[in-house]
Formats: sequence, structure tokens, C-alpha cells
Amino acid sequence: MYRWFRWAGAYAPILMLFCTILLIGGLSRSLLVAWQFDRVETTSVWPDIFLHGLRVDLIMAGMVVAPLVLLLPVLGHKYCWAVWKRLTFLWALVVVGTFLFMELSTPTFIAEYDVRPNRLFIEYLNYPREVLSMLWEGYLTTVVLGTLIVITLTWLFARLMRPWLKEAKPGHYRKALMVWPIVVLLVFISVRSTTGHRPANPAMFALTSDALVNSLILNSTWSVAFAIYNLKHEAEASDNYGSMAMSRILDEVRNEPWLSNAEFESDRFPTLHHQTPARTRSRPLNLVIVLEESLGATFVESLGGTPVTPHLEALKDSGWWFENLYATGTRSVRGIEAVVSGFLPSPARSVVKLSLSQTDFFTLGELLKRKGYDTGFIYGGEAHFDNMRSFFTGNGFDTIVDQQDYTDPSFTGSWGVSDEDLFEKTQEELKQLHTSGKPFFRLIFSSSNHTPFEFPDGRIEPYDDDKNTVNNAVKYADHALGEFMASARNSDYWEDTLFLIVADHDARVWGDELVPIKNFQIPGLILGADIEGRKIQTITSQIDLAPTLLSLMGITSEHPLVGRDLAAFPDAPGRAMMQFNDYYAWMDNHFNVTVLRPDQPPLAGVYSKDRGQTQYLQQASSETLFNKALAHALLPLKLYSNRSYGLPGVPSGPNHD
Repeated sequence: MYRWFRWAGAYAPILMLFCTILLIGGLSRSLLVAWQFDRVETTSVWPDIFLHGLRVDLIMAGMVVAPLVLLLPVLGHKYCWAVWKRLTFLWALVVVGTFLFMELSTPTFIAEYDVRPNRLFIEYLNYPREVLSMLWEGYLTTVVLGTLIVITLTWLFARLMRPWLKEAKPGHYRKALMVWPIVVLLVFISVRSTTGHRPANPAMFALTSDALVNSLILNSTWSVAFAIYNLKHEAEASDNYGSMAMSRILDEVRNEPWLSNAEFESDRFPTLHHQTPARTRSRPLNLVIVLEESLGATFVESLGGTPVTPHLEALKDSGWWFENLYATGTRSVRGIEAVVSGFLPSPARSVVKLSLSQTDFFTLGELLKRKGYDTGFIYGGEAHFDNMRSFFTGNGFDTIVDQQDYTDPSFTGSWGVSDEDLFEKTQEELKQLHTSGKPFFRLIFSSSNHTPFEFPDGRIEPYDDDKNTVNNAVKYADHALGEFMASARNSDYWEDTLFLIVADHDARVWGDELVPIKNFQIPGLILGADIEGRKIQTITSQIDLAPTLLSLMGITSEHPLVGRDLAAFPDAPGRAMMQFNDYYAWMDNHFNVTVLRPDQPPLAGVYSKDRGQTQYLQQASSETLFNKALAHALLPLKLYSNRSYGLPGVPSGPNHD
């Protein structure tokens, strides 16, 4: 080792760090491939996945040694030798420790999200209390073991590097400078990894129709680093799918059957139009939306799932039951933006979290507040999570109830009070609102069905033997929902109130497809007041719920919603749009699918609901479907960037009081 350090001179730590990153990346990928071999072996990149993976590791290795290479001419000589040794030693320890941490975090992240750490990994770091509580309750053994392994392996690396600190003098400085331009060129080639006009990016390694396998080609540090980079370019994120003039985008969107006869007269708000309700009422109904955490169709027996929602099943004949309803994304905030704002999904973060939408952005709360409604949000956890408090208070919600507003709750877990406490609080508030005589709107967001699946004992007959499982958590959430709906049905406000029960997304969205459509299907039920029993069989998206609710409530309004009013257009051909990581899927009423991919041609396929799989086709997507998909994928971020998704007139946000 000593002879090697003397031979390499000032380049010794750079070479050692470079090779160590390649070793860790290759070993981690090998273990992950062995773990997921049943998924990997069916793809076209097996066994070339290791060659492509080496290319990604070379990119990462080049990036981490680049700062040292650039500093070598300044510090790699006898006058700064002590500084150079300590700097390179500490830098190498930090880089190797970080790289090890990311790779050891990967299996747990894959088990939860079916993909390597990505943007979600960064977003969760903004909420340390909730995340630490979740890790402590649900993943303590994994966290402790992983931490010990990271510390141990980093310590072993430090032992290997320690002779470097004892190296008394540098090698020949002039020779080091002569080699330096060649090293810089090699590092540049390693980082860029292509002769194309754009440097390598994850899209270049999306070689299969399985998102997990595509992510295994990468390494987790680069995956997260690229996600951080993309956060600075969110407003243009959808442009990677293709380009289309704004006039063409609007033509495609406005030509949907339910919008084709509408008049769009506003230049500032290009989707703003008038909606006449399908039901005329002397007094519009109140509205209560119950947004159920992670309640996918996979947990509803009548939708082909596990039988753990008997109370919801018992309610489905009492109102409008959606048999082909699809979420727009895989995060709660994505469900919120779709259900409450009717906003189309995009590859950027949800508008709930983006800066330009914190005020003057359309929500049902804003519209109904202008109609004289008392509006509010009721949650069992802390409303600051995912920036919900800021988004709601800035866009029409009068009151926010969260964990700090519960007195002596019966049960509190990692994500707040139990769903029973949530619904008890909701029932109290709805009774008070009804007594006041003022129309009201409340958004209720449950949280018991969330990892690590904590809920009170003795409430349900467990579905699984182990208590804290997703099936048992769903069954408890269903129990709490059933009790609330039974209480609401016997309350004075029932005849004047419209209820929507809908999921934000499924618990885990995964599978060997670019967009696992099966896991985007969710249950939905509209009931209350005079709503009759009806099965909605057409394909429906979460963005269709808001205009449908306004129509059933009897609200005459002007708004920018582009979703379909199912009360007025029950027979129009449906469609669903789904954002999954960087992929955007458009599915029409005949289950034809178009998948938009960043910097790659779109894929065409046909979804089989019976098999829960998409069969991708050799031929390209039809021009009609592609244009529809692209227009709807490009529109949301253009509206967001221009602040063009709102209501005219004086807004009610906090900055305009």
C-alpha cells in the first residue's frame, strides 16, 4: 500500500476514491439484481445491465473526484502537502460514507416505492419529525443495522486510507502537472458519458418497460442528485415529453366533448368557463370530501381487491359508485391537487408544494368561499406536512384543524391522531356548522393507513396475524369511516349535504411496467342528500370529481376546471391521466394507452383490466392519442408558470384581506 501511494503521488486518493465508488456501485447493483432477479431476467437489458450500470458509476465516480482533480495543481505540492492529505482524506470519507448510506437505504425504498431513491427521498427529508417517528416505529431494526454497516464499512475504508496520511512527501510535482490535462479530460469524459449535445441523464438508461429495472441500472446517489438538479427546472419539466404551441394545447383540451360548447373569454385564465349545474336547487348543498389515505382499489373486493373494506362496500349502493376511477399520481398532494383543484398532473411536484400556487390558485375552497360557504380542512396530523397549511390558507380555506387542536385523543401514532378521533372531531364541527345555518365545505384527510400502520387495539377483527400491516390498517380506516358515515346519516345535516369518499392514491404503486395502471385505480363514492344509487362505469379521473360535485350541489359557477361533469355528460367517452415518476400515461375509454417518456419516443399499448397489465405495441401511438396526451401533459405547468389557473376578481387569500 505504501509503495502504491508513493507511485501515485498526489493522485493516490483520487484513484482510490474513484475505484471505491465503482466497487460499491457494482457490488450494490449485483445484490439488488439478485434480489429482483425475477424482474430483471425478463427484460431486454439482462445481462447488459451491469455494463450500463458501470457507465453510470463512472459518471458518479468522475463527479466526486472532479473537485479534487481541479484542486490538485494548487495544493498537490510540497508546500501544501499536509493540507492536501487531510483534505483528500476527509473528502473521500464523506463521499464514501454518503454513497454507502444511499445504497444501503435503497432496498427499503424499493420495498416501499418499487424504484431507487428519487425525488421523494429528498421531499421526505423536509419533515424530520414525521419521518423519524415512522422509521422508529416501523423500520427500527433496518435503520440500526444499516447505520452500523455504514459506520463499519466507512471505518474500514478509513483504515485503508490511513497510510496516505503518513506519506511524508509528494511525488514529482512537474510530472503531476504534465499528467493533469489528461486526467482532466478523462474525468470530463467519465462525467459526460456521451458525445451527444446533452450529457447523460436517467432517460438514457430507461431501456426497458419496467421502471424498477431501469432504476437498478443507476446508482442511488446519482438518482437523488439528478432529482435535486431537476427541482430547479420544474417549470419546464414536462417539455421533455415534446413541444406543442399553446394555441394547439388549448384547442386539444377545449375540444373535449364536455368543453366543446363552452366559451373561453379570458386571456389571463385560458380554461376559465361557465358551468351550469345539472341539478337546480333552491339552496345549494353543503359539501364534505373525505380523502382516504392510500385506499386503492386493491383493497376493495368489488373492484378486484382484498376484502378489507366491508363498510365502504356496504355504502356503495347508496350513491354514485365509481367502478373505473383512476388517481392522477402516487402522492397525497397529487390527490389533493386533483380532487380539490381539478388540476392536471405533471412531472413536477404537486402545486400544493410549489411557490407560485400558494395564493390566487383555484380550489373548491376559494370558489365556495366566494359563494358564502364556511370552508375548512380537518386533519389528524400536522397540517404543515407537504405544505398543506400554506396552500389551503392561501387559497380559500377559512379554518385549519390539525393535531394540536385535538383534546385528549384516544390514540396518537406517528402520523397523528387516529381516524376515529378525526371523524369524531369532524362530526362535532359539522353539527355546529349546520346549527349556524351557513353553508359549509369541509375537506377531511385521514392518516391511519400510513406506514408504519398504527391504530388502536380492539377495534377490528384483524385480517392479518401481525397487527401493523397495510391490510389491517385499511380495515381499521374502513371501520372508522363506517362509524362516521352511520353517524352522519342520522344527523340533521345529512339531507342538505353532499359527501365524496375518495382515495388520494393506492398504498403501493409498483409493478414491472413503466406506469403500473392497475395500482392507479381507486374507489370513489358520492352520496348524501337526494343522491340515488348508480354505478359509474366509464373511465373517470380524479380531475372529473370537482365539476361533478359542483353540478350535483346546484352551484352555478365560473371556474378553470377542465374535468368532466358526469352529471351533465354521463355518456361522453372517458379518459384518465396518470403521472408515475417521470412517465405520463394517457388512457382512453377503450383502454388504449399512450406513455410519454422524457427525451424518448412515446410508447403505445393496450391495458387489460382483467389481467391488470398493459401490453405495449410495436407500432407508435396514434397521432390523435399522442396529441391528446401531450397537450394535457404540457398544459398544467404552463398554467402554473403564468399563474393562469385561478378565478377573476378580488381573491380571498391572506395577502388580500
